[in-house]
Amino acid sequence: MNKEPLSASAAGDVSLGGEISVHRLGFGAMRLTGEGIWGPPRDRKAALAVLRRAVELDINFIDTADSYGPNVSEELIAEALFPYPADLVIATKGGWNRPGPNQWTHDATPSHLRKAVEGSLKRLRLDRIDVYQLHIPDPVVSFEASVETLAQLRNEGKIRLVALSNVTQEHIERARRIVPIVSVQNRYSFADREWDYVVDYCERNGIAFIPWFPLGAGKVAGDMLNEIAQAHRASPTQVALAWLLRRSPIMLPIPGTSSIEHLEQNVAAASLRLPDEDYQKLSRVPELLASQ
Repeated sequence: MNKEPLSASAAGDVSLGGEISVHRLGFGAMRLTGEGIWGPPRDRKAALAVLRRAVELDINFIDTADSYGPNVSEELIAEALFPYPADLVIATKGGWNRPGPNQWTHDATPSHLRKAVEGSLKRLRLDRIDVYQLHIPDPVVSFEASVETLAQLRNEGKIRLVALSNVTQEHIERARRIVPIVSVQNRYSFADREWDYVVDYCERNGIAFIPWFPLGAGKVAGDMLNEIAQAHRASPTQVALAWLLRRSPIMLPIPGTSSIEHLEQNVAAASLRLPDEDYQKLSRVPELLASQ
């Protein structure tokens, strides 16, 4: 890779609802918590340092959730960065409960979402949350009721923009009948393209797409990543991120880490431009995996 100054701005910008523009390489704050996404980090000072370094590297979109810790991730963000830079957008989520490490239970009832928003406002030390995401549809709660609650909180001035996570195109369309949706966060990578049609839908409708778990699994995916990474003197993660950034102009990856070294490596991916041949090779990985 070329040695350019590290800056998330090299990835370009994406609009959130036509109201906010952020650099297309953000930071996911889930991994700053303890093992099992539970409790405080093993090294609190290191976690705070990662958040501060992210902002120094021009990252101006940080993704979190009340369930990360629970509460710990949001508290760390406020401790590290408050008072916030004027251009920093913090996106958080609600709709999960956490009974223990690696355990998640649904609760997207209107009453829970209201309490979740109030809790996030307090922990993040905000009067209004810029982007609030329904973490996942609740199978025993009306999806419309969950989204209507977020729309009401938006009208009350507690949420600026409403977003969704772990949803189908049908969910997005139903939600958009109630309130504008500015972003969708689903699992997605060069090797895991179940949500390709949602990416395409988002691109057609000017909705940002936030992929999580950006690395492909399996030997074929790993071998190809390594081969291309070596050719570019880059890491496999950097190549996977570069593929995502090229896949669509509405793509907003949020790689997370608890290490400053890995954070800087991820931000370097903002300036990595994959040639057509390498981009196409990675794009064909799902077909290769299916033929195994």
